[in-house]
Amino acid sequence: MQSELFASENLVKPSAAPGMTLQNAKSVKYAVNGEMLARQGAMVAFRGNLQFERKGQGIGGMLKRAVTGEGLALMSVRGQGEAWFAHQAGHCFIIDFEPGDALTINGRNVLCFDSSLSYEIKMVKGAGMTGGGLFNSLFTGTGKLAVVCDGNPIIIPVTAQAPVYVDTDAVVGWSAALETGLHRSQSVGSMIRGGSGEAVQLKLSGEGFVMVRPSEVTETAAAH
Repeated sequence: MQSELFASENLVKPSAAPGMTLQNAKSVKYAVNGEMLARQGAMVAFRGNLQFERKGQGIGGMLKRAVTGEGLALMSVRGQGEAWFAHQAGHCFIIDFEPGDALTINGRNVLCFDSSLSYEIKMVKGAGMTGGGLFNSLFTGTGKLAVVCDGNPIIIPVTAQAPVYVDTDAVVGWSAALETGLHRSQSVGSMIRGGSGEAVQLKLSGEGFVMVRPSEVTETAAAH
């Protein structure tokens, strides 16, 4: 059978070592040899001897979504085999944590990660006024984290001289050492509509970086 479907860039190749790699721009391949964690519903295929377990719905088993306070449930994958992960054809990126690294990530952007990474849910300091609180997950330790983003992310450096203000619906994550707070401003949308509403941005200051997706459209319930 002949087709451009079978081009070399589309064909799965044998895994060279355990762990995650990019299958392509919109999916992650994980060669499992032990245990790893992923968002529920993100696995699109697997092969081998793998067992899947829904993580409990307590704090330890879910990641908070920004603003709404809803949870993003996780699952553990154990055994030996290969699994592929994706979410709504979003762009996938792998972040490699070294000792001392700490990154705050929005739960909706988490795809999968090594079990060697630690995570804890944090209410963003200074952001308790928006929709019941702005919750993100703090990742630390050593290992890899795969994140998914609607489109290519915008990486903005943050310096002590130039704080950055980001839409709370668009922020993906930021350096954990940054200071956070809320900033109120005239809403561009309301100005276009002739209204006088306010918008609330997350203010990030200090030294580090922030990741923003090129969309502020919130996900629907069906996307969870």
